[in-house]
Amino acid sequence: MTSQRTVEAAQRRIALVVAYEGTQYAGFQLQADVPTIQGELEMAFSRLTGENARVRGASRTDSGAHAIFQVVDLPTGSTHETRVIMAAMNHYLPDDIRVITASEVPEEFHARRSATRRDYRYSIVNRPVPSPLLRRTHHEESAPLNIDAMRRAAQSLLGIRDFRQIATAHPADQSAVRQVFRWDVKRQSDDRNVIVIDCAANGFLRHQIRRANAVLVEIGKGRLPIHAVPDALAGRTQQLHNIPTLPAKGLCLQHVHYPEFNHLLKVASYHETI
Repeated sequence: MTSQRTVEAAQRRIALVVAYEGTQYAGFQLQADVPTIQGELEMAFSRLTGENARVRGASRTDSGAHAIFQVVDLPTGSTHETRVIMAAMNHYLPDDIRVITASEVPEEFHARRSATRRDYRYSIVNRPVPSPLLRRTHHEESAPLNIDAMRRAAQSLLGIRDFRQIATAHPADQSAVRQVFRWDVKRQSDDRNVIVIDCAANGFLRHQIRRANAVLVEIGKGRLPIHAVPDALAGRTQQLHNIPTLPAKGLCLQHVHYPEFNHLLKVASYHETI
């Protein structure tokens, strides 16, 4: 391995599709003195190339959240083939993080800014006895949930809306308007005890998904009416501050869309990563 060096005149940009179980990590974004997904990726790449390359991610997943299709990019002066980069990084990475594909992309590619849509799934085990097998990747609710009420309420989250009221500490000088394409609630076909909430948008605010889904769960329990969702978006729901944010362990980044660059990432859909 070469000595560690800063990437000054990178000749290439590499995009990685990454999957991980985030239980042991303080989120995606690099932080001091705690393990993060970004930190592990940068260390693995450094061990391969000797370079201090900064990884850019498509989505800054929360502490404890997961991904089966996170996209990152980084510069390099290395001449390693992409298949070698993928194999070597998986050798150096811990078992709960895996590079699914490695591709060479144009310099203008930016994992976050080039993305036009992000798809997330929130998974809930809904039965009296918790599942020992799903405890790290699913939230657990023992009370019966009214799926129809949750599904109807979720329709109020679609479209171009200001989500500031249900986000966490969003900067006052930044727009909180996002375009939501999908917010579906359904029972998983192969396990009726599992409820999945699929949502997609051009971007999400901090804790937006977990806060919105917490309101949906309260509606499912019959504790809030269906109109609580538009009320929450407008800041009219006084109970919102008393509703705990759902835990991050149920959240998983499913897919990131790049209309201009999808053909370069070598993975047609997130299903190919499983």
